[in-house]
Amino acid sequence: MKRRLIPRGLGTRLVVGFLLVSALSALTTAALTFRQARSAILDRARDGAVHDVRAQVSSLAPDLPARPVEADLRALTLQLNRSAGARGWRTAAAYRGGRPVTADAPAPALPDRLPAAASSATTALTQRFHHDGRPWLAIALPVTSADAPAKPSGLVVYVSFSLASQQHDVTSLIAAARAGVLPVVLAAAVPALLAARRVLRPVRQLRSAAENMAGGALDTRIHIAGRDELADLGRTFNTMAATLQADAQTLRDMEAKARRFAADVSHELRTPLAAMTAVTDVLDEDAGAGRLDPETSEALTLVADETRKLTRLVEDLMEISRFDAGAARLNLDEVDIGEVLRHTLALRHWQDRADIDVPGPGPRARLDPRRIDVVLANLIGNALRHGGAPGGRVRVRARDIGDRLIITVADNGRGIPPELLPHVFDRFTKGDAARARSEGSGLGLAIAAENARLHGGTLTAANAPGGGAVFTLTLPRLPA
Repeated sequence: MKRRLIPRGLGTRLVVGFLLVSALSALTTAALTFRQARSAILDRARDGAVHDVRAQVSSLAPDLPARPVEADLRALTLQLNRSAGARGWRTAAAYRGGRPVTADAPAPALPDRLPAAASSATTALTQRFHHDGRPWLAIALPVTSADAPAKPSGLVVYVSFSLASQQHDVTSLIAAARAGVLPVVLAAAVPALLAARRVLRPVRQLRSAAENMAGGALDTRIHIAGRDELADLGRTFNTMAATLQADAQTLRDMEAKARRFAADVSHELRTPLAAMTAVTDVLDEDAGAGRLDPETSEALTLVADETRKLTRLVEDLMEISRFDAGAARLNLDEVDIGEVLRHTLALRHWQDRADIDVPGPGPRARLDPRRIDVVLANLIGNALRHGGAPGGRVRVRARDIGDRLIITVADNGRGIPPELLPHVFDRFTKGDAARARSEGSGLGLAIAAENARLHGGTLTAANAPGGGAVFTLTLPRLPA
């Protein structure tokens, strides 16, 4: 696994960035200071040497003949070497482009190009070079005529000396610069930590507030101090939190009103629906006895069917209202799952359309028989309606696995469309959205899922690999 050079933490990155900037600043300052100091040291050595050589030559030049010969040049360089002092320079002299002459060995070290450049120069020339691995400075000083100071006399004096002492001073500067960077970086660590802590404090507060809001505490606000960008971010967060809280409260109020309206309407419809059902049942008997003409009988059948559908819808709405209000309760009883399954099928005359696979004797558990019957009826009824061709069979299987009771209901249909699968337990969701009207209300699976949760279990839906839908009801085996 590839490791990051810079850690992900914002605080660590701030400190590292601050230290890098401090180190870069210290190095840049040290480099500029070193460059200026090095130039000053070398320039001072050059200027001092040129001044001393010029002073010595000026004092000795009047004693030279107008046309000095080699012996005169040797005498001149001998006197110049004796006046070298601490610099320890070596000198040579040349007249009108001749070979440089020195008084004694060793001859001064000179760069190759300096004599050629000095033959036509009117002012002192200097050049730094390396000799035997050490830095040296060479000076070419044209001597002017005493009668015409601006006119070269043809005599050139060469001086060279080692810059070892100056190089030692430069090396000391480099060591001092290097030694000074580390304390600067270490000293910068303290303000870096303080700055990172000051910057990250509001960020941590903002993160904590966001986590609280994600947990449902919409009344969370953060304390704002200052007028910088982080303070502006905090104000924006508080404004957003206030807006979300207001919107959430509005939605809760609207949802509560909608639930209360559904519950009230369902309750108010029960009485007239009961009367309508009683009347349609009496008229059904007359139609069955042949006491009504065919058109009236057909219309009566339609009214009776729609009344039964409306009655089921009202009952489902009232059941959903109980779940929303937290009024749903369990009436637990120890039951045999096999008997509950057979009772559910027999009550709705589905015995010949379902295959039950329950090990005998069937698993026993403490459940609410009525609510489990509602769950099973919804699952098996959906499987029979949407499970393929008319007359198709549904497979119901119950197993006792550890402390869990697993019941599966599978059909041989086309399965659940993938886009519908995540929403199959949502309210008013139907398997075929293209049908404007269907026998179901769209609340059956939602009620089944609520009953499963009320028991502390789960209800899931999936498509079988070989085709068809599979609903799995998982229930805990509650202790007796």
